[in-house]
Amino acid sequence: MPPPRFARPPSAPTTTRVDHVEQLKTGDLHDLCDAADDAIHDGGGFGWLVPPPREIMERYWRGVLLVPDRSLYVGRLDGTIAGSVQLMRPSRHNEAQAHAATLTTSFVAPWARGHGLARMLTLAVEAEARRAGFAILNLDVRETQSRAIALYDSLGFQRWGCNPHYALVDGRAVAGYYYYKELTADTLLDDMPR
Repeated sequence: MPPPRFARPPSAPTTTRVDHVEQLKTGDLHDLCDAADDAIHDGGGFGWLVPPPREIMERYWRGVLLVPDRSLYVGRLDGTIAGSVQLMRPSRHNEAQAHAATLTTSFVAPWARGHGLARMLTLAVEAEARRAGFAILNLDVRETQSRAIALYDSLGFQRWGCNPHYALVDGRAVAGYYYYKELTADTLLDDMPR
């Protein structure tokens, strides 16, 4: 595993925030790619097992911003992008599932864990889904992502299924869990980011 790219003096206070991103400045794009690379090396790479070449990673993030049915949120630790998550809306042609959005592509770089960014990112997507009028928020996660699973359980997501062949990692099948959360007014969380 490569060394962390982020260093902070031990006595310095930590600041965290989540931003909805509609364009990426060059420095932010590099931070996002670095954080994604670190998460992939640590086994939490939202589909990638090995970081792709930098130009492919940069094209991926630029492409996300072009998709009208996706919203990109980034988590910052002391101003540096350390993670992200996306809200994916259903296609306008999918009337049967127009009530449900999907939380996808969530990660926090290993060097930034333990500061609440994953929770903040999840709540930001949930808040946007509520504002947009969605009744259900779906997500899926590898069984190996125990911290993410604990987070989703703590936030009231309900596990409804398991695919024992969800992913193939090093030639071995890894199960995946499927979750949903009802976004009714009576489950609104008081600590959602504004």
